[in-house]
Amino acid sequence: MTIRITWARAIAAIVGLALAGLLFAWSGVFNIAASSGHWKITDWFLHWTMRNSVRTYAAVTAPDDPKANEGLVSAAVLFKASCASCHGAPGVRPLPVMQAATPPAPNLSINAREWTDKQIFWILKHGVKYTGMPGWAAKDRDDEVRRMVAFVRLLPEMTPATYRSLTEVPGVSDARIATCAGCHGADGRGRGQPDMPVLGGQSPAYLRAALEAYATGKRQSAVMANAAATLTPAEMTRLADQFAAMPGIGGVAPSGSIEAAKIEREGLPKVQLPACASCHAPGKPYPVLAGQRASYIAQRLRNWRGDETVVDARKSQATMPVIARRIPEDMIDPLARYLAGR
Repeated sequence: MTIRITWARAIAAIVGLALAGLLFAWSGVFNIAASSGHWKITDWFLHWTMRNSVRTYAAVTAPDDPKANEGLVSAAVLFKASCASCHGAPGVRPLPVMQAATPPAPNLSINAREWTDKQIFWILKHGVKYTGMPGWAAKDRDDEVRRMVAFVRLLPEMTPATYRSLTEVPGVSDARIATCAGCHGADGRGRGQPDMPVLGGQSPAYLRAALEAYATGKRQSAVMANAAATLTPAEMTRLADQFAAMPGIGGVAPSGSIEAAKIEREGLPKVQLPACASCHAPGKPYPVLAGQRASYIAQRLRNWRGDETVVDARKSQATMPVIARRIPEDMIDPLARYLAGR
């Protein structure tokens, strides 16, 4: 009998506390203003919980190769456009209005030292609740996250001059062109970066469609979505026409191994792999591949191989994951070099 009474009192106390909490929340007395800050115990508890969570989930879910040291330009340009206003950058102070958040974004030149590569990868990909840190803006683009991990890792030692060399292209006065040139170069050749496609010589209609697809989320890339999001239709057309008119791809004859040539011209009927030329030929509404950067082609094919997108005839990009998975792994690099003509 005594035990029953004790349990009844305990349950009553729990219910009472829950009701009191709901009443307190309903009253509006609790101050949620960012300007009021956190109590010290609240601040400690939230950071302690966050660090424990990151440590656990990064150990279990982050890849064993969380960092890609090549392709820092695209990561740097995205950081400048989307991250520097909160975190600052080498030689650049964070915006005061962003530092008035609760909690304020940390200085990564100091904070980055406190995390492992796998933990930085997990934070960048998934973000952190109850802060201003968002998750990565493109699904299944771990390649972009890996490049950002490498960039963040370098911030503690990066000089302002190095930061400017990664994020700026001198001599470009047009603001919209400068935004594109930050990654693709003023000549449309991608600043020599392995993850950047050559735009010069590409079909203007394809470039225009690609910009629209990135802006609307039909194609996944945090870097390109950020660049295309604020473009008007007229600006998309102007940029596509201007970069397509530059010299670049299209005038190079494919060359390389016999096996790669067969895939490009005939495909592999046994595994239902169509010929590359059946779509990527002059006059087709698909990108020109002849003369494209081999590293970019290979990287995109490998990324598509891991994309589980369901084929949808309404989405032209949805067929590429299926096609890429039918290309033998050991033929991806030879095929990319063959298409590049190098």
